[in-house]
Amino acid sequence: MSTADSASLIDEVRSHQDEIEHDILTLVDSESYSYAKEELNRTKQLLLDLCTTRLGEPDSTEHFEQESYGDAVLLRYEGTGNNTPTITFLGHYDTVWPIGILSEWGERYSTDDNGKRTISGPGIFDMKTGLVQAIWITKLLREEEQYPTIQFLFNGDEELGSPSSRPIIEDVAKGSDAVFVFESSANGKIKTARKGIGLIKIAATGVESHAGLDPDAGASAIKALMQVGLQVSDLADRSKGTTINVGLISGGTGSNVIAGKAEATVDIRVEDPSEIDRLNEAFKEVHWDDDRVDVTVTPNWNRPSMVFTEKSQELYAQLESAAKRLGKTIDQAQVGGASDANFVSPLGIPVLCGVGANGSGAHARHEFIYPDDIPFYIALLVEALRN
Repeated sequence: MSTADSASLIDEVRSHQDEIEHDILTLVDSESYSYAKEELNRTKQLLLDLCTTRLGEPDSTEHFEQESYGDAVLLRYEGTGNNTPTITFLGHYDTVWPIGILSEWGERYSTDDNGKRTISGPGIFDMKTGLVQAIWITKLLREEEQYPTIQFLFNGDEELGSPSSRPIIEDVAKGSDAVFVFESSANGKIKTARKGIGLIKIAATGVESHAGLDPDAGASAIKALMQVGLQVSDLADRSKGTTINVGLISGGTGSNVIAGKAEATVDIRVEDPSEIDRLNEAFKEVHWDDDRVDVTVTPNWNRPSMVFTEKSQELYAQLESAAKRLGKTIDQAQVGGASDANFVSPLGIPVLCGVGANGSGAHARHEFIYPDDIPFYIALLVEALRN
């Protein structure tokens, strides 16, 4: 593409601003709480209809129906030529917002303290705007003489940890040359790395007794849990990006009873995948004073780390070059939260996340986007992928 074409690309996208915002609000107005199967089905169909409206019928469609969770669906739009790369656009259509929240939301259109236009709504930032951006990127790419194969993988259970869609994501990613996850950006920055997540359960079973009349007969589950919890907490290593938070504790039946049961839930975030092995071994070495108490530490590593691999660095460099051709610059961020990009990274497939909306307030009542930033982020991917 010529410099003139690149220079005018953002303006070309901006000429579709009203249509893009209409598509975004169409999805946002269709509530899609992760636990509401009927509403998830409706929103999924709206999303598929939107793809057909903007892109025509896909060359292939594969549905992965789920009984309780939102379905996953794979749409494939073939590119030009025999050796065209396959690019996967990945995103979820479920949200954390219970059905009915839309009627309570309040003002949708506003400006921030700097006078910058905003649009608010449940799921608009996380991540329905990103889904619309992916569709419009594909629409503009397919107006070029040469364009890659684009496949959309939409899932409806990401906010629950992607329990049903994880194997689907991994399988589709293995057949991709690159994957872009259209989660919201980090204050406008592309997300190049995300921490892995572990949810650790600590459970203690002791011996109940009266705390005043017969204290020696009891074996406190709470005391043992506290001892083990402190040891687990001390395994954090900030130099390696490993953080540990004992976030929930429960136990006991009364202040005058030696506790017979106690449990805790621990959130662990790791940058370095090798930290998982270190922690798993350390969990086996925890100890407590009273051998009448039984304590178990059960790790559940929900998402592996998204590492900024050499291949992903090369992919990001292509975005940097595209931004320069557009007369802009971009930046990247490594964040503690996880996404479905975490499942792609360990497979060795180049992946970037946070190429969706710019805004703020994910999972919060002030959730909003900056709609006037959308044309640049659409143009960025078009410019990178058409070259």
